[in-house]
Amino acid sequence: MPDVGVLSAHLLSVFQKELFTRLAEAGHEHLRPRHGAVMAHIATGGTRASELSDRSGQHKQVIGTLIDELERLGYVTRQPDPADRRAKLVVPTDQGRDQMVQAQRIIADIEGRLASLVGKDRFTEFKQVFEEISRGY
Repeated sequence: MPDVGVLSAHLLSVFQKELFTRLAEAGHEHLRPRHGAVMAHIATGGTRASELSDRSGQHKQVIGTLIDELERLGYVTRQPDPADRRAKLVVPTDQGRDQMVQAQRIIADIEGRLASLVGKDRFTEFKQVFEEISRGY
């Protein structure tokens, strides 16, 4: 049996391929898996870049570059943080919010298919164990 690294990489690869293919079909053809470091972790009301870095595990410089790309593509804007005017929030635009809704729908569909493959209870337990292991790192 392959090790957990190989299995995780394979699952991520297959998952991302389907997610981003279907997002492209839904009108978000310029997004790439790397943009998930921002789009998968951003709140609809906005999130500071430092929080996106913490949530995604990516360096702040990488997140800054991704935010720049997503801003050029029209998915996010930078706005003053009402809690601290010196800070900026990364806020999804209408296009960004549409992508978030589409991604949630597609992910639910993918996870539903996976659950039907192994059974809902086993899939729920798999996600719980996978999350527990991920938090341990």
